[in-house]
Amino acid sequence: MLSRLREQIWADWIWFPEGYGWADLTDHDGKVYPKTQDLWVTIPIALCFLVIRQIFERTVATPLASILGVTDKKRVRASPNPVLEPYFCSTSKNPTQSSIEVLSKQSGCSVRQVQRWFRRRRNQERPCKLKKFREASWRFTFYLVAFFAGLAALIDKPWLYDMKQVWEDFPKMPLLPSEYWYYMIELGFYLSLIFSIASDVKRKDFKEQIIHHVATISLISFSWLVNYIRAGTLIMLVHDSSDSFMEAAKMFNYAGWRNTCNIMFTTFAAVFIFTRLVILPFWIIHTTCVYPPLTLYQPLPRILLLHGLMFVLQALHIFWAILILRMVVKFLPGNHIVEDERSDKMRLRSEDEDGGHEKLQNGHAQNGHAQNGHTPLNNNHSKKD
Repeated sequence: MLSRLREQIWADWIWFPEGYGWADLTDHDGKVYPKTQDLWVTIPIALCFLVIRQIFERTVATPLASILGVTDKKRVRASPNPVLEPYFCSTSKNPTQSSIEVLSKQSGCSVRQVQRWFRRRRNQERPCKLKKFREASWRFTFYLVAFFAGLAALIDKPWLYDMKQVWEDFPKMPLLPSEYWYYMIELGFYLSLIFSIASDVKRKDFKEQIIHHVATISLISFSWLVNYIRAGTLIMLVHDSSDSFMEAAKMFNYAGWRNTCNIMFTTFAAVFIFTRLVILPFWIIHTTCVYPPLTLYQPLPRILLLHGLMFVLQALHIFWAILILRMVVKFLPGNHIVEDERSDKMRLRSEDEDGGHEKLQNGHAQNGHAQNGHTPLNNNHSKKD
């Protein structure tokens, strides 16, 4: 029964235009075509990326952070409390006012002391600046190398300049070695992001990040299976073009280089909006989703699946573009520091408040960037980031 179901799912008429089938993707006469089993190669590649990342962060990112002056703010740790700790771990990290009053009676502490304890306890779990810098350094390095590697692989290809060449001789388009490695490395990297997402810094758009990674992996895998290689390489190139600027902006922000951070972020915003909201939908998606069914063959189920994955990605791009524009507004006169709209604002606020209480207790009132109404960018982007 499973065998029959598999045959129906992978029937030629579902995935290929009339007169073509999976048999046409069999290697012959020195021509190589993508195969399903090739995708298994991405798993060991993803594991290699995880190992390389650990080595990179220790041997390259950490010394670089020291050179740029990235330091962590010393945090006051919450004192051990047998009443408040279980509540923090099992019930809520942000108790309501009524819960705080109850905990105050149970622990024998004042309401103010309970509030301060929860602020400090939350801050203990916040990722340190060095950790965020190392993550940004790793992603910056990959996106930068991947973009130029992809550009080198496509610079002499006609479909980089003429979108209709994407479908020339489809589906019998032979696979080039550069396309093979470009695909395997990109897919392996995104798989490594899925594997490491539990240990990476969590952001406000955590769910959107998961959706983006899953949609990207599905789109890359799907395009490989049905030989949409040319379109796939263009999409990956467009995605890699802007992300290195965002990661660079975060690195300089953690280092306190505000002007450089602002320049890099502004560059990222311009490149992101142009590539993700102009080139991708009006050139690549149009060519991929509109041109084939109208001019080559009748719409197939795979076209509907391709449309769905493309639209999910584009919806996420629009979502992130809105957040980016909100951050860009903060560069206007009078706004000197940009706030990452995807950051965990509660964590930021709790740290600032706790720091404020400590200063007041010491009899000092200090002015800083927080007084202009904006907190510093302290979070990571995605590929969206």
